[in-house]
Amino acid sequence: MRILLFLATNIAVMVLVGIVMNFFGASILAQNGVDLDLRGLLIFSAAFGFIGSFISLFLSKWMAKRSMGVQLIENPQNADERWLLQTVTDLATKADIKMPEVGIFPAQQPNAFATGWNKNDALVAVSVGLLRSMKQNEVKAVLAHEIAHVANGDMVTLSLVQGVVNTFVIFFSRIIGHFVDRVILKNDRGYGIGYMVSSIVAQIVLGIFASMIVMWFSRYREFRADEGGATLADRQSMIAALKALKRGSDMPDEMPATMSAFGISSGVKSGLQNLFASHPPLDDRIAALKNGGVR
Repeated sequence: MRILLFLATNIAVMVLVGIVMNFFGASILAQNGVDLDLRGLLIFSAAFGFIGSFISLFLSKWMAKRSMGVQLIENPQNADERWLLQTVTDLATKADIKMPEVGIFPAQQPNAFATGWNKNDALVAVSVGLLRSMKQNEVKAVLAHEIAHVANGDMVTLSLVQGVVNTFVIFFSRIIGHFVDRVILKNDRGYGIGYMVSSIVAQIVLGIFASMIVMWFSRYREFRADEGGATLADRQSMIAALKALKRGSDMPDEMPATMSAFGISSGVKSGLQNLFASHPPLDDRIAALKNGGVR
């Protein structure tokens, strides 16, 4: 259900973009009013493809705080909060990034996430369940994993990847719509209902395949962040942390679908669901660390 919700949200946005573009359909036609202006279409597609992606990036930290109910640690109230802040400070220094904001969110499942529009303006947050169920060396490894995401610039890169695939989804769906309208329906002026329907259907289908590409990249970056966490903390603690996450994976996942790609753990998937999973199976991640990390 979470995967369907995630896909439905993205497809709904893309369909909305399609409807808006259809109102400006004449702007992607060449001067003769019949042929496509491919250069103009590509520019138009890139503009729409990247705008949404970068708006999400710039709002990511604000959205995370609100959707997850993150309580920032600004003035530590106890020993655990002081340790958490000091550990993140040490890891951020080691990773050569500016100290991120640190917070705790009220979820019982052990989880954590990092987000922010650049590596020097990030947020790292852990769940109450993670702090309660893990040892300090395991929590440190989880924090190191998240700091590695920030240092690697994964939030920016994921937004760029999303922007690129959005661009080509919009671009090729318009070409398909143009083909249907001109070649199959023999319409030789303006754009008819055939163009609108076929381009939106093509956008939905291509959007599903595009989601597979984005999720593949998301899974790959998890292996990289695990390796980064093993370097910033230590390999055995990183392995122990992933094993602890596996023990807690049967608990209800309380992270919204829009934030799941940024967490350290996501629900276990099987079959075709793996193609749309933002995280690889924990067993695969553990095995990669034991074998020396991602290649």
